[in-house]
Formats: sequence, structure tokens, C-alpha cells
Amino acid sequence: MSRTVTARDELAGWLRLSLTPGIGGESRRKLLKAFGLPDAIFAANMGSLRSILNTTQAQNLLHPDRETAARIEAQIGATLDWAEISDNRIVTLADADYPQALLASANPPLLLYVRGRVELLNRSAFAIVGSRNATPQGMANAEAFAAALANAGLTIVSGLALGIDAAAHRGALSQGSAVEHGSTIAVIGTGADRLYPARNRELALDIAVRGVIVSEFPLNTAALAANFPRRNRIIAGLGLGCLVVEAAAQSGSLITARLAAEGGRDVFAIPGSIHSPLSKGCHALIKQGAKLVESAQDIIEELRWQPAANAPEDSGDASVAPSLPQNMAYLLDILGHDPCDIDTLASRSSLTAETLLAMLLQLELDGCVASLPGSRYQRIVSA
Repeated sequence: MSRTVTARDELAGWLRLSLTPGIGGESRRKLLKAFGLPDAIFAANMGSLRSILNTTQAQNLLHPDRETAARIEAQIGATLDWAEISDNRIVTLADADYPQALLASANPPLLLYVRGRVELLNRSAFAIVGSRNATPQGMANAEAFAAALANAGLTIVSGLALGIDAAAHRGALSQGSAVEHGSTIAVIGTGADRLYPARNRELALDIAVRGVIVSEFPLNTAALAANFPRRNRIIAGLGLGCLVVEAAAQSGSLITARLAAEGGRDVFAIPGSIHSPLSKGCHALIKQGAKLVESAQDIIEELRWQPAANAPEDSGDASVAPSLPQNMAYLLDILGHDPCDIDTLASRSSLTAETLLAMLLQLELDGCVASLPGSRYQRIVSA
């Protein structure tokens, strides 16, 4: 008498296929195309598998050594238990909840480990990425753009890294539940059961409740450098377009932008100071054809996106300066928009360093400037 195949059994087959060493994503997709579901792959004989795999790969799939088999089975058991916890899911290529935008990309993952609101994976989304070592102005821009685009009904996708990514997630979450299609997707380069980096732990926990965390890596996967470029293709694949806020010339954000462009997505970049290393990557993208943007409205118009009904208008500009006393407004004006040190400000203003420090402290408390390493200051309001 044959045993009834349960949903847990079927998911175990998908996990076994994904966890078998030595078989890449393209080979796995070819196997699925040839045989159907994973159960049929594992029921095939060696000769049939050899039409797609080499001998070693076929052997690993059907007859792994004892140590490997034990490790895979233990991982499957732990993962199935994890998936039974509320709001945890394993979404496979055959699952209706698998993001259709990603399915249409060049290299979709076999399965996704998901924490949170799985329905967000098939909402219209937009990627915002940038430097981990972002300036205060860059983070303010990322948060403002994300808030405005979430207000317009787009789900914001980013990578949960420090700097621009975290600011983008915060901006999206700042809109609460008032907007029907807002919120955020965090695509991570570790196992979905790990919260990395530690400084973003509280943000990650918030996203797991109000947004969704996604990973293609097995549970307990550590933060390995090679995994983060891989996760960038998912960020690029989920979005209608990609905005780079700040990026150095060799930034990983440029990988995401390139993958987005190769996938037919629109790429946008915010320009910056010609003196800032974090503007070099954005300027390079603009030279290569990325669209220069100054507000979220520029993106909305380029995408021909119809904002969510009753969404409040928000241009995505960084915060505007509050009403300031004349002397404070004067100092903010001569500070300009590039980082500036005290000696330069003293030369421009004819004020003493002591007076300037007192005024800058007040402007910092008012949220108008930020202090930077090297006793420099940067304006973080638009007017």
C-alpha cells in the first residue's frame, strides 16, 4: 500500500534538491524542466539524470555519502520545523506565492526562505540601494525617497545593510499601514534565521512583522562575503526599477544597478558633490545612461506609476529647514551642501571657532546639520 505524500514530504523534496552539493541553479532548473517536481527527479535512474548532470553530480543526488546524507536530512528536518512557526515560509518555484517578477528574471532561486508578510512578494516594488558608509545627507535622502515611493504604493526593496539600505527600510516603514501597497522587503545574504548586521537587529525584527525578510540561503548560513553579490540579483529582480543613492566607484550597489539594467529595469541615481567619493558611483551610472533624479516624483513619472488612491503627496526631498534665526540661517547658507571643517567656515564667516561650534551644535540639535569625522559638518536639510 503506497504512502500518501504530504505537503511536508513535497517540501522536503525541494529542500533536498536545493541542499545537494555540487549542483548549481541552472542544473536544478533543467532537472525540474525535464522531470517535473523534485520527487520525480529523485525517482529517476542514473542514466536519465546523466542527460543533464555529470556522473559525480548524479551520484551526489541519488546516492550521497553517509555523512552528506545525514547532514542534508538534519538540515531538512530543522528547516521544516522552522517553516511551521507562524509567519515563516518556504516558497518554491512551484508555489503561487513565488514572486512573479523574480520568476521572470535570468537566475531565479529554487526556493526562498521567508519571514513575515509573504503577500508583499507579489506587490509592485522598487529597489533602493547604496553605500554602507553613507553620509547623513545620503541617509536622509534614502529615507525620504523610500517614504514618498511607499506613499505612492510601491513596496521598497533593499538589502538590510547599514547606511542607505537601512534608511530605505525605515522610510518605507515610516508610512505605517495607511497606504495599501507600501511596506518593505529585506533581501539578506545570510540564513533567514540570522539577524545581520547586529546593529540592524531591531529594524530586522520590525520588518519581520510589518514587512518581509527574504533569503535564498539555507538556515544558519553565516554572513559570507560571496553571498552578498548573489543576493543583489534578487533585489534587482524584485523591483520595477532601482535607485542608487550614494555609491563609491567600486560599490556593490553598482552590481545591483547593473543586474537591474540587464533585467530590463529602469536605473536611477541621485547626483552629489564632485568632491565626494560616494558620488563617484552615481555619477558613473548617470554617464552610462541611468536617469538623474532629484525627487521621488521624477521616478514616479518615469515609471508611469499611478500612486495609490488617497496617498498624501510627498516629493521625496530630504527634510526642509525649520524657521531659523537670521544668524543661524546665514551659517547654514555659507555651509553649503558639501562637508566643511571649522577652519573653512571661520574663513567664510569671520566668526570665531568657539562661536561657530556653539551655533553648529544648535543646528545639529535642530536636525539641520550632522557632525562628521575630522571635525567636519554637513548640511542635511534642503533649504
